[in-house]
Amino acid sequence: MSQDLENRESAAPISDRKKADEPIGAPRPDRRDSVPAIIRRRRPFGRRKVCRFCVDPTLRIDFREPMLLKYFVTERGKIIPRRISGNCAKHQRELARSIKRARVLGLMPFTIIDG
Repeated sequence: MSQDLENRESAAPISDRKKADEPIGAPRPDRRDSVPAIIRRRRPFGRRKVCRFCVDPTLRIDFREPMLLKYFVTERGKIIPRRISGNCAKHQRELARSIKRARVLGLMPFTIIDG
């Protein structure tokens, strides 16, 4: 019986035997270590997003300007999150507050229903 078990282990593919011998969490040379460090640090989606309100201090967030606010709202009427718009936390809060005020005053729609 033990001889059959030994034959099964030796008949297993080399890749399976290699994985069993390695301790869990051991670094594998065929993975991340082979990639140069400069490539690993690169942002996967292009350049870094910056807050347009921080860059241009003359640009003001105001609930009375729905043309400016519409760029931060989806076609369904949802407020675009800050990770997508690139706004800083301070300006994203101010932007959300202005969008909500514009909705209450009727300058912007709450939702847009596809018909």
